[in-house]
Amino acid sequence: MNRRNMLWSAISASGAALGASSVKAASEAAPSNKLKVVYHLSDADKVNFVLGNIQNHIDGVGGPEHVTIALVIHGPALKAFHWAQANPDVSKRVGDFSKDGVELAACGNTMKAQNVTLRDLLPGFVSAEKGGVVRLAELQSQGYLYLRP
Repeated sequence: MNRRNMLWSAISASGAALGASSVKAASEAAPSNKLKVVYHLSDADKVNFVLGNIQNHIDGVGGPEHVTIALVIHGPALKAFHWAQANPDVSKRVGDFSKDGVELAACGNTMKAQNVTLRDLLPGFVSAEKGGVVRLAELQSQGYLYLRP
């Protein structure tokens, strides 16, 4: 091997080592930069789909400690979360999400329109008093990624 080839080999090896250490440092720093995601749900036909997406998201990142998730619900979809009407699967998922730290926000305007209070919803909900769309904007301004499956 001539001197030029040896020099290029040494430079390439140094670059690869530096790149590998940068990737390692970035991956080690990732847990402190926990991803924040807000899911938007208003379509009653998509309730189970969105709840499944949230569970897949939690599972996909290795558990609730690796992601911060909020679910903002308004419009017809909120009826699926009335405790008197909720099916057992929805009730179970909401309970699990609440334990996992998922913020469950019900639009205050929708609650008024449906004549319900937090007591009428499944346990774990908070009211987005200023409205669901306002809560969505607030969360996005705090760095949450917006998903509307």
